[in-house]
Amino acid sequence: MSPHSNIPADHAADTSNAALDIDKRGHKGPERRCIVTRQTADKSALLRFVKSPDGLITPDIFEKLPGRGAYITPTQETLVKALETGAFARAFKGKAEAMDGLDELVSDILSRRLLGLITMAMKAGRLRLGYDKVRSLAQNGELAVRIEARDGSVDGRSKIRTLAKAVGLATEGAAPPVVGCFTAVELGQALGRPSVVHAAIERGKLAKAFKHDMKRLSGFRPLIPPEWSDRRHEM
Repeated sequence: MSPHSNIPADHAADTSNAALDIDKRGHKGPERRCIVTRQTADKSALLRFVKSPDGLITPDIFEKLPGRGAYITPTQETLVKALETGAFARAFKGKAEAMDGLDELVSDILSRRLLGLITMAMKAGRLRLGYDKVRSLAQNGELAVRIEARDGSVDGRSKIRTLAKAVGLATEGAAPPVVGCFTAVELGQALGRPSVVHAAIERGKLAKAFKHDMKRLSGFRPLIPPEWSDRRHEM
C-alpha cells in the first residue's frame, strides 16, 4: 500500500463550511508553536502533522486525524528542516518516519484544497469567469482574488491586472492578489469546463478563506509562475 493511501480522499479535498475554519464572532483562534522556529501563531496559519498507526509522519491539513499533533510554519524549507533535525520525533516523543515525497504530498493537498474552494465559489455564485466578467468585477471594485491560467496569454492578463490594481489601490489600498499556478485545463476540470483562462472571486467570507489557503500553498509552490514574462508586475 502506498504511504499516500493514509490520506482519506475527502480529507484532501475538504471544502465544507467547517473546513473554512472562520470564527464568525471575530475571536482569536487557539495558538500553537512551530516545532522548528519555536514561534507561536494561530494554529489555522500553521500546518498540522500526526503520526499514523504505522509510524509515518502524515499531514493533517484540516485537523481531522486523531493523535498528537505537531505544527510547522507552512513552507517547504521548514518541513525539510523539521525532517533533517528530528523535530517530528521529538514532538511525537518517539520515532517517526517520513513518507516518500512528503513535501510534494503537502503541496498536492493544498493545491486541491484551493481548487476545491474555486469550485465552492462557483456553486455559491461568488465566482466570475471569462475576460469580460472578470474585468467588470474589477471595475466595480468587488474583485477580491484574481485567478489566471498558468498558460494564459500575457495580453489578456495584463489588461485585467492594470484595471484591478488601479481600482484596488484606490478602494482598498492594495491590489487584489493573483493565483497563476494552475493551467487552464486544471481550472476547467474544477469547474466542469474544458478550460478556464480568467476567473475571479468576489469579496466576502469565501474570498478570505481562499486568501488564507493561498498563503499556505505559497510556501510550497509559487503562485505566480517563474516563466511569466510579466511576473514582476504581478508581484
